[in-house]
Amino acid sequence: MTTKSIITTLLLTATMHAQAQIKTNEGISYLMNQPKDMSADFSDLANTYFFADSLADFNAAKGEGKVKWNRYRIAPRQAFNTNGFWPQRLQMLDFPETAYDNDPELKFQVRFVSPRTVRITMLTTPIEPRDNDTDDIMFCGVPKNDSKSWKMSETDKTLSYSSAYGTIEIQKYPWRIVLKDKNGRILTETRTLGDNDSTQVKILPFNFIKRGSDNSRSINPVFSLAPQERIYGCGESFTSLNKVGQKVQIFVTDPQGPETPGMYKPVPFYFSNRGYGIFMHTSAPVTADFGKSYIGTQSLYMGDEKMDFFVFFGEPKDILNEYTEITGKSPMLPLWTFGTWMSRITYFSQKEGLDIAANLRKYKIPADVIHFDTGWFGLAMRLSVCRRPIRRPRGNDETDAQRRIPCMSVATPLLHSQEQVLRRTARRRYGCQERMRFVALRGCRARPVESQNSQLVSAEDCRID
Repeated sequence: MTTKSIITTLLLTATMHAQAQIKTNEGISYLMNQPKDMSADFSDLANTYFFADSLADFNAAKGEGKVKWNRYRIAPRQAFNTNGFWPQRLQMLDFPETAYDNDPELKFQVRFVSPRTVRITMLTTPIEPRDNDTDDIMFCGVPKNDSKSWKMSETDKTLSYSSAYGTIEIQKYPWRIVLKDKNGRILTETRTLGDNDSTQVKILPFNFIKRGSDNSRSINPVFSLAPQERIYGCGESFTSLNKVGQKVQIFVTDPQGPETPGMYKPVPFYFSNRGYGIFMHTSAPVTADFGKSYIGTQSLYMGDEKMDFFVFFGEPKDILNEYTEITGKSPMLPLWTFGTWMSRITYFSQKEGLDIAANLRKYKIPADVIHFDTGWFGLAMRLSVCRRPIRRPRGNDETDAQRRIPCMSVATPLLHSQEQVLRRTARRRYGCQERMRFVALRGCRARPVESQNSQLVSAEDCRID
């Protein structure tokens, strides 16, 4: 392949990639890595809406069947001097009409993982995705099957599965999922269109959309929110611990500081003080509206076309245990990591860091870690992967006070962007442009102890991605 053809291919690929990017976010130009508000798509008049209507078919022994979804549109409605929208039934104009269903019946499945955990899956297309739990990086292993712990009962109007810790009730018409504790108290339930009858505010019920722009689909599970209910979770956040009254963007971004609602580490999991938790098994953007737009609902606007939820019953410690049984349990970190970290943007040299360490000890300021931020990057950096962290070099060019405090660099494996420079520095057995010191302190603030491992990272420890 010639140089010209390679350049042409790269330019074409870049153009196609650019066309696939989000262009707007709530009507304004989209900026890279700006959290995407998924709720905006669910008030777009150009989209087609499907509301969960009834249980069309269900095999109680297998825990799977189909839900009928009624087709709707949202139409503008004026009330005095305010324009809002109102759901209206829609007869499709699709052609050929024999190829499409006006009110499709789509797969709905309930599986039981443990006596406290239920997995609920709903599709928005007749095409089933090729899921493979074995290779799913969000799982620490294939979720278990424990249907023996749950007992099924059925009436003309409902199907119920109960364990020693709770009940999941499926109402046939209107279709609804109800979560109850072991005493039969309702914890939360999905909303139906009929729940809007007593209010002028027409909240969308459990629904999904088909976009007019590209026919892609996204699902919007909607649950009730009880008075005095509190919601916790969704990952690292600098906003109030109780998420009720907030609109949480579950989207990885650089918040540029603790003064914004952005999150470095969002997690699609939350739990309620009423005794249930939900893990949204998706890596797509999610906008979780916990009573922000309407105090009585929690609306989960998902970028995914499929809903795959793990629902947990119990106290917070029980819910967290069940959640981590699925996603993996974190090992206990060393004691020093829970101490006081001295950090700023930024320390620019080894000498500056050592001087800070000396003064911390000199003036008896409690500190467990010095955190080097971006100042040591040097020129443009490139992310590489190291199998072990950079360690303290050997030598006695520092005082005991300096030696007795750990030093950490931000994202240890961030190295120089030019591979030849990386190879050269690695050959010299340097972990980065300067000799950054790192001590894995195993102790506490009162009596820090040095790490036994004092080697630098070597060439064989790193690779370029």
